[in-house]
Amino acid sequence: MKAIYPGSFDPITNGHIDIVNRASHFFDEIIVAVLVNSKKQSLFSIGERSILIENEFTCNEKVKVVTFQGLLVDYMKENNIKAIIKGLRTVTDYGYEAQMALINKQLYREAETFFIHSSEKYSFLSSSIVKNIYSHDGSVSDYVPNHVEKALKEKLKQQS
Repeated sequence: MKAIYPGSFDPITNGHIDIVNRASHFFDEIIVAVLVNSKKQSLFSIGERSILIENEFTCNEKVKVVTFQGLLVDYMKENNIKAIIKGLRTVTDYGYEAQMALINKQLYREAETFFIHSSEKYSFLSSSIVKNIYSHDGSVSDYVPNHVEKALKEKLKQQS
């Protein structure tokens, strides 16, 4: 069965990677769907984010990276995907994601959302936190892969 893991992934973190790797034990194909979130100011372009994710999963044949705009359920219908993977860090995440799961189910009856709790060591981690730490010269080596840390360095150098 195919499953989709949607997010902005700006940038992908070790928490995201952990969710994908754990989900790949239960699904035949994981589609990491990089989307534009109009509520967020992105540091990396959608293309750059896709490349960072693809570089992380080159050895995992189950993972495919796509980009899309619009409603997740429309993409799912067009590509015969019925499972949504969502990572949960906190109770606050659950409240929001449960609401989204119900809406997605209303819009696409065949959609089922599978929640995967964040590993304890990543329960505080978000892309926003990584960007904030890095922009203040803090180390993010425990939170993102090396190639993502290098991309952060280049991106912030370009903005200076």
